[in-house]
Amino acid sequence: MANDRLGAGEPPAGDHLQSIYRFWLVGHQLEHGEAPWQDPFSFQPIVEPQTVLGGWPFGFGFWPLEAAFGPVVAWNLLLLGTIVAAGLLTYGWLRCLELGRLGAAVGGLAFALAPYRLEQSAGHLLGWVALLLPLALLAVERARVAPTPARMHAWGATAALAVASIPLAGQLHLALGAVPLVLAYAALRFNRTSFAWALAGSLVAVGIGVAVRYTLIAGSTEGSGRSVDELRRYSAEPVDFVDRWHAPRSEEFVYLGWLTPALALAGLVFLARKRRGLAVLLGIAALLPVLLALGVNLPGYEPLWRHLAPLHFTRVPGRLLPIADLALAGLLAFACSGLVRRAGRRSIAAAGALVVLVVLDLTVQPLSATAADPGNGAYRALATAPPGRVLELPVFGPGQHFGSVYDYYQLQEAREQPGGYSTIAPQAAFDFAFTHNRLSCGVWLPGDGAKLERLGITRLLFHRGLYAQAHRRGAWFAWRTLVSRGWRPVAPGDAVTLFAPGTSTAAPPVPEPSRIRPFLCTGWRGQTTLARQATIWVYGGSSVTLRVRTPARSSVRLWADGQVADQRDVFGSGFLMAHFGDSGWHPLLLESATRGLRLAEVNVEAS
Repeated sequence: MANDRLGAGEPPAGDHLQSIYRFWLVGHQLEHGEAPWQDPFSFQPIVEPQTVLGGWPFGFGFWPLEAAFGPVVAWNLLLLGTIVAAGLLTYGWLRCLELGRLGAAVGGLAFALAPYRLEQSAGHLLGWVALLLPLALLAVERARVAPTPARMHAWGATAALAVASIPLAGQLHLALGAVPLVLAYAALRFNRTSFAWALAGSLVAVGIGVAVRYTLIAGSTEGSGRSVDELRRYSAEPVDFVDRWHAPRSEEFVYLGWLTPALALAGLVFLARKRRGLAVLLGIAALLPVLLALGVNLPGYEPLWRHLAPLHFTRVPGRLLPIADLALAGLLAFACSGLVRRAGRRSIAAAGALVVLVVLDLTVQPLSATAADPGNGAYRALATAPPGRVLELPVFGPGQHFGSVYDYYQLQEAREQPGGYSTIAPQAAFDFAFTHNRLSCGVWLPGDGAKLERLGITRLLFHRGLYAQAHRRGAWFAWRTLVSRGWRPVAPGDAVTLFAPGTSTAAPPVPEPSRIRPFLCTGWRGQTTLARQATIWVYGGSSVTLRVRTPARSSVRLWADGQVADQRDVFGSGFLMAHFGDSGWHPLLLESATRGLRLAEVNVEAS
């Protein structure tokens, strides 16, 4: 179960596949006596084995479940379990605040079904890790009233572990709000032991965040922070908070409900009469994340984001919303408890009506059946092949989520590969993807084969399904070039094909593009280059002339059929020419010192 996407014969790409892979790594590494936080397969041998977050704590539950039932059932069981656990932990916390069973149950239900938390559980671990929030508050309450010192310290340690686990699970943004929330709550409900443990857990969480910042993030392309364009893209608008039908799988999906905020406001009034301090804390916890989720749409947020160092490394302002979900659920519980109490003899009917109304108010459909492809034929064949690294086509940059499909297939046959999926991968991994992206379109240069051999790559996997998912062009050319360069399909399948060295005349499983017009392949948006390399295929003729426009003076090089055909400095507009020795399809590679080169005209001369 995950977000509903079409996979074109393969699992649909998404963060859920990355999460499954990192859960699986925990057990795999421990079984081999290795550190469970290391990834020995991704971006190899380009960089050192990477330290990855996300396996803690759920990977330790995934390990035995995956061994018993397989990864699909293990994921589904854990996902459903987190929904139930979120509700039960919230119920337990609210009961510690002397709320009645009915009110606490409605509050637990509201947090379990909170639309944002559920949406962020379908593909992202944020929704899973959010259950640590009510666990921490519950542990603080239980530590306050524990009958023995041993139980007091046990519950205090649980609170500390819950807080520290949030950044350890990779949710650094959520930790920015969770740490002050738990500290403020422990101070408000002061007990020397529980507060000391909450403080210790908070200090550990801060230490983990600082360590991640100056180790994993500092060595990545995100070392200087996120871009303001990303911030603008993911900032919510006020109407989004009441829009149940916002575009699915969107980071701007921040629906809070209509009735739920209204009941929470009523609960705030009820609570303020008897517990003003708690009312203020929950009110701030409900309101502040909502305001911050507006991002650049909130006056003053962008300067704050630019100059507050921890915030500058975040790109989705709404990632604090699980805190608001929990606070709203708590305030709603106080409102429901008061309404049920006032109903007198009709309390059961009132409670039932409230449950139905809250469920109707919060119901969304973020989860659905998603293709899993648990027994792929190409990877079964790879399992019988000699040891060696693999290269997967098409090539994706480390920050593109389509690489999560390659991570997921590691569960079927784990092999080192130069690709993978991580937004904080080292620069060398991005450089490899940039340089070799043209292989996805069948454009090879002299030395490419030797380079793959030096990297220890002995097999290639052709993902027709991912070409379709990612709308990547050039599958026909990639297949045709592999065959012409001495690779043969040894395990053809509907969506994935395994290639090994050898001769073959196998036809591509996709239609040949039209020969009438030039085929713009990798590196283009429309007729403008997105990167410093872009590929084109042209058919027939004895020569080709390209007219290009550049936004600034730039050195432009044209490769044709694997050889440098022309090179010149272009300012404004210029021409490049290549001659061909035979007819048929010819690969062209444009290299420029700057991005944004525009292809104005392609003229293929007749033979």
